[in-house]
Amino acid sequence: MAQAVEEWYKQMPIITRSYLTAAVVTTVGCSLEIISPYNLYLNPTLVVKQYQFWRLVTNFLYFRNMDLDFLFHMFFLARYCKLLEENSFRGKTADFLYMLLFGATVLTGIVLVGGMIPYLSVSFSKIIFLSNSLTFMMVYVWSKHNPYIHMSFLGLFTFTAAYLPWVLLGFSVLVGASPWGDLLGMIAGHAYYFLAFVYPRMTDRRPLKTPSFLKALFADEPVVVARPEDVRFAHAPFDEIHQD
Repeated sequence: MAQAVEEWYKQMPIITRSYLTAAVVTTVGCSLEIISPYNLYLNPTLVVKQYQFWRLVTNFLYFRNMDLDFLFHMFFLARYCKLLEENSFRGKTADFLYMLLFGATVLTGIVLVGGMIPYLSVSFSKIIFLSNSLTFMMVYVWSKHNPYIHMSFLGLFTFTAAYLPWVLLGFSVLVGASPWGDLLGMIAGHAYYFLAFVYPRMTDRRPLKTPSFLKALFADEPVVVARPEDVRFAHAPFDEIHQD
């Protein structure tokens, strides 16, 4: 069992493995009171006035209590982050890292701007950790790349992957969780997908071009494609099949 887990961990692509490790270590460290969450949460005042810039990163690493919600998000992180890096971003590690950096920047910007808008500032001031939102962003981007995969929710009903973010959002509302984190992740994911894939096809221009210094960090080595087992694909719409 331990050897199987070790092998599974070693087979993860580098960005997924690094993020998953940092998230687990940070959350476990807080649960054991080795690390204080008060030193990790997003606080614009402390970032600007006391130069605590690490908060711009650490708020994406802490997933609150080690409960069922934590296990769900670790599953989403390990599964969809891995699938994105191995499939949609195969051989494009720098582009994948840039996607995460873009998402983190957009999420941080939304929270900062939202905190200055009347009637919304109270809700946004409660968002001090964006780890769930970044994870949900990856789920959203994966669903856009794989819209026709058939999925099942707890064996209750089936749907295509295009609706996965909405199903998970609905589940969060049903269990009494705040939908804000998931909604922010969907906004960031949609912004990235549109600017990285839709807009270039429309205008032949790429506003999100991965910086050369990031590309220099990673060699363009091929990654083995890994698809989940027993995956079924829905048929594409008729007009999409016969396009062109």
